[in-house]
Amino acid sequence: MTRLRTAIEAATATLAAAGVATPRIDAELLAAHSLGVDRGRLMFVDDPDPEALAAFEHLVAARAKRIPLQHLVGTAAFGPLTLEVGPGVFIPRPETESLLEWAVAQDLPRDAVIVDLCTGTGALALALAQHHPQARVIAVEDSPAALEYARCNAAGTSVEVLAADVTAPDLLPDLDGGVDLVVSNPPYIPEGAELDPEVAEHDPEHALFGGPDGMAVILPIVVLAARWLRDGGKCAVEHDDTTSARTVGVFTDDGNFTDVTARHDLTGRPRFVTATRIARS
Repeated sequence: MTRLRTAIEAATATLAAAGVATPRIDAELLAAHSLGVDRGRLMFVDDPDPEALAAFEHLVAARAKRIPLQHLVGTAAFGPLTLEVGPGVFIPRPETESLLEWAVAQDLPRDAVIVDLCTGTGALALALAQHHPQARVIAVEDSPAALEYARCNAAGTSVEVLAADVTAPDLLPDLDGGVDLVVSNPPYIPEGAELDPEVAEHDPEHALFGGPDGMAVILPIVVLAARWLRDGGKCAVEHDDTTSARTVGVFTDDGNFTDVTARHDLTGRPRFVTATRIARS
């Protein structure tokens, strides 16, 4: 057994004992980061230098304290993207890729207008801009720390990053009736919910909690979407897995949407709701 394989086996045991959900994967990703290689190339590394092994052990010790893997390596994968992340910004989750998959499947005009509310790192906005290179894509965020990451990730792209509060009732009136797609992964966790240490201790509360019932930000987003979307425009909003019915109810009760549909992520959990703007009379 090579020194590296021995170190990865030991790291896997350490992370498992610390309660990390994917200890082997995390150990291999940390090893790859320490060595400056892709995870798939680890099998070709026989004898890493002592400095790289020491760096690996340091990262494993930090991960065992439940510091997020993404904070340790400085990036997070989301769909086709690798995004810069760190303290102060919500780490994109694989669950949101189900919403992205739905959004990418929508038939939009070549020059569509797309708005991503509560963009965080810019994940949804950037992924949709990559799929729709001729679209106008606007990413909205109100956290100064998150805005820094969104602007960094959006550098060199056509995505417009705006500092604004999505709960403001008069937000961006120039978009009224002209948006083809609104997407959002807003703060939606009900206050008091029990969370893993990686989330509770490292993701910003502002990006997590949506009031006592998790709906405080979803409600104004639905109102905004009704105002901004053109007739037939689409909307998708992620929600807590306990509030699917409430989110459906908000769209339905608004009276401006049809085809209101509860959708699930790849694990089968209720994850987001989609709706279509009805024609204005």
